[in-house]
Amino acid sequence: MWPRLGKGGAGLTTGPMTTEPMTTGPGARPGSDPERTADAAALDALLRCWVRENALAVPAEGPLVWELPLVGVRLVADLVRRSEAGFHRFANARIEGGAPLTATAVAALLATQAAGEEAAPGNVVDLVGRVADSQARVAEHLRCRAAEPEDPAGTTPFLAAEQALVLGHPLHPTPKSRAGLGGADAAEFSPELRGSFALHWFAADPSVVSSDGAAVKRLAEFAPELPDGQVPVPAHPWQAREVRARPEIRRMLDEGLLRDLGAAGEPWFPTASLRTVYRPDAAVMLKFSLGLPITNSRRENLHKELRRGVEIDRLLRAGLEAELAAAHPGFGIVRDPAWLAVGGEDGANGLELVVRDNPFGPDDRVACVAGLVAERPDVGRAQLTALVEDLVARTGRSAADVAHEWCGRYFDAVIAPVLWLYREFGLGLEAHQQNTVVVLDEQGWPVGGWYRDNQGYYLSESRVAELERFLPEIGIAGQNRVPDEVIDERLGYYIGLNNLVGLVGAFGNLGLAAERGLLDLLRQRLRGYADLPLAATLAEQPVVRCKANLLTRVGGMDELVGPLETQSVYRDVPNPLVGGQP
Repeated sequence: MWPRLGKGGAGLTTGPMTTEPMTTGPGARPGSDPERTADAAALDALLRCWVRENALAVPAEGPLVWELPLVGVRLVADLVRRSEAGFHRFANARIEGGAPLTATAVAALLATQAAGEEAAPGNVVDLVGRVADSQARVAEHLRCRAAEPEDPAGTTPFLAAEQALVLGHPLHPTPKSRAGLGGADAAEFSPELRGSFALHWFAADPSVVSSDGAAVKRLAEFAPELPDGQVPVPAHPWQAREVRARPEIRRMLDEGLLRDLGAAGEPWFPTASLRTVYRPDAAVMLKFSLGLPITNSRRENLHKELRRGVEIDRLLRAGLEAELAAAHPGFGIVRDPAWLAVGGEDGANGLELVVRDNPFGPDDRVACVAGLVAERPDVGRAQLTALVEDLVARTGRSAADVAHEWCGRYFDAVIAPVLWLYREFGLGLEAHQQNTVVVLDEQGWPVGGWYRDNQGYYLSESRVAELERFLPEIGIAGQNRVPDEVIDERLGYYIGLNNLVGLVGAFGNLGLAAERGLLDLLRQRLRGYADLPLAATLAEQPVVRCKANLLTRVGGMDELVGPLETQSVYRDVPNPLVGGQP
């Protein structure tokens, strides 16, 4: 067994974490007022979204004034820091002539304006409620982290980064909203609180189980003793309670086709997504259906996504993995080779499970990019800051020089393989920061990467024949053959704005380097893929398409429901890579 896992949030440095105050960011010093820090983070996220999604200019100096005609007011905020990447900082938001407003009050004003004259009032109420919920959870994360300081020996590098997102997505209005998860549940099930829990198990009659990829065999070592002939079905504890109210599950329980065995086994640890759980000693991770509304979706495994993961695993084994390894040996795709579900293959009953390969051992120096770059008001120093400072000490170079080399190496090791797969085979990966894992060498330089997420595979309709030579009919069962223009829009946001521009925004906000030079560096790297329209657009076009998280939430949209083209709101925004100001 590993030592004290889940009771510490080790950084990725070789030495102990310090608690030096950040030079920028909400919560300048560990132990500062959690409520004020959470409110500042929520305000920054809301106003960043408003500026980006409405393509509003941010001058070098404030205060800034925005007209809200449907509300009948002018919203004013002081500019604390202007960011070329769109990661601005604000303070003292207020109605012109009035006192400062809380983040939830600002949310009500912006949501009312964004919703328009014909809006359903419930959408505004929902957005404000989620902002309040998210803010309250951030404050609780900070309180709990202050009460239990970091312990570098207490976890693995992979899990430390999964637990590092105490503030959440810096360009989402409700990054930590989890309606329905409260009290003791939040303490057990939240990665930010270093939660852990035993799995809940059911025994199912084989007649009500569908599966693929030898899922049952892969689960056998973790399962409790079962009645003869029964199939083990693990569940997240929250999920196990929730599904009992679903009619089909209730019927199976009443008829004895499904038996509740209760909690059993060693603890597992929630990763950044909440519903995927990890153990360093296990060869698999498990991704559950979880009917909680988190950011923009209720997080349940759809059957097309279950089949999609298995298809991609078979595609890779049929020859694409060898092609990728030859071109980019440091990059891999985390496989979802098996799944299991209770009930019919077309309906979702809440007991759908992805069995995911776990390539990350206890000592592997890997990190989810979102966690690596996340601001850490709980400890005063982001993991990215620790990496750069350690490299500065090792090399004797300036932080700016290290940042430039780090970003260049990151592009080559992590982003170039993603662009290569799309250019050569028409396989698009939804590689935003939370779906991207970076591999670091002993010094802290990026040397490889992984992509994870069975939802986020896009197969180009115009070039699917290039993949069918490995696996005939690929993308039919997974329902992910997509027009190129849709893929370009989605990946332009996820790879370009979320991942690359977000990386630059983190370097800038942490005071590690000037953003313009890093944006120019990444733009030059993208020009190396000029024959790929996606990369050419990011490198040369002054306007790009961007997912609008605030407008998506105000619209009450669920990103897992309906056709891909209509699951979220996209807007034209200035392209930071070519000098446009978001």
